[in-house]
Amino acid sequence: MGEGKDTPLNELLTPSLVTIKVGPNNTEYALHEALLTARSQFFAKTFSSSSTDKSYTLPDEDPEPFQSFVHWLYSAHTPTPAKEADLDVLYDLYLLGSKFRARALQTQVMAQIKHWYKESDTYPGLRRVQYVYANTEEGSKMRAVLVSSVARGLVLRGDGIPQHWDKALRKNGMLAVDLVRAVQSWGLSPERVPDARAEEWPEVKDDDEEEDEEVEEEEDENTEVDEEAGQEQAQGEDVKQESKGEDVKKEELMGQLPNGLVNGVH
Repeated sequence: MGEGKDTPLNELLTPSLVTIKVGPNNTEYALHEALLTARSQFFAKTFSSSSTDKSYTLPDEDPEPFQSFVHWLYSAHTPTPAKEADLDVLYDLYLLGSKFRARALQTQVMAQIKHWYKESDTYPGLRRVQYVYANTEEGSKMRAVLVSSVARGLVLRGDGIPQHWDKALRKNGMLAVDLVRAVQSWGLSPERVPDARAEEWPEVKDDDEEEDEEVEEEEDENTEVDEEAGQEQAQGEDVKQESKGEDVKKEELMGQLPNGLVNGVH
């Protein structure tokens, strides 16, 4: 059983019910067994024909996302996001769909998330990507979609990697590897990929060269300061020499005057 999405709803609303207890307070949901097991491979296995227990407890699940799951179960509809914050419930629904192996739910949610980012001309933020990575395994389709979208956004920025992404990529090697894989999967032709081996490749100064230039600039500035100081010192020496010469001339002149005039006596 499981994934009976083409089965008419009325055929799935049989008298047999199962009880699902959710969250730390054991919030109870009485659900139609045929419907639940048709839409979820996880519950199909849990409530197999050999099972006599018609209840199941999910103590670690949040009742709010599960409520959205139940709504989808009976209506086949998921919330339509009007703003970025509305994506919270969709991401949680996708993760529930992954845990319950409800492929139809995952496909539907994935399409809505992709549509929202496309129509809003935005890309998934770091918080979203980290949340998905923390709650999915390698090979997750949602990981692949988010990482490929992020890779495109970073490539098209043209102004470097934002600081928060730079920090995250240095810490999360798998995320960095997935970004490279995403770019590789684009299948770009060689003509569309810059070739650093080409002669026309613009020269890029490395850190050492930039540091050397900074040191040279500082040395030039210091040389100019030293030259100015030397000129000021030389000017000061000239002034002293002129002053000394004037004193000598004055002494010679005073020596030629009569004593009375030197002593101020007429």
